[in-house]
Amino acid sequence: MTTAQFLLVSGIMIVFGVALGFVAGWIWKDNRPIGVTGDFVVAISACLAFGIGEWFLIPALGFKSPVLKLLGVFVEAPAMALVVLWLIRYIKK
Repeated sequence: MTTAQFLLVSGIMIVFGVALGFVAGWIWKDNRPIGVTGDFVVAISACLAFGIGEWFLIPALGFKSPVLKLLGVFVEAPAMALVVLWLIRYIKK
């Protein structure tokens, strides 16, 4: 992964994280047990962790398709961020 690719993927994951942190209040009807800032921090962190992880993991598993790698990064990472936000709400309940 080049520096430009890393910065591009990281930037997109941060944008996804901000969007998911904002939308989390709509999805769970303003139930924010860790606050708005906490939702943003968790969503951005989860998107970055899962997105960068998938960027390296998919080729390491032997899948060479760039489409599969992009789908894994840009679909699975935001989905997992939503799962993490849901887990926080479930645990705090």
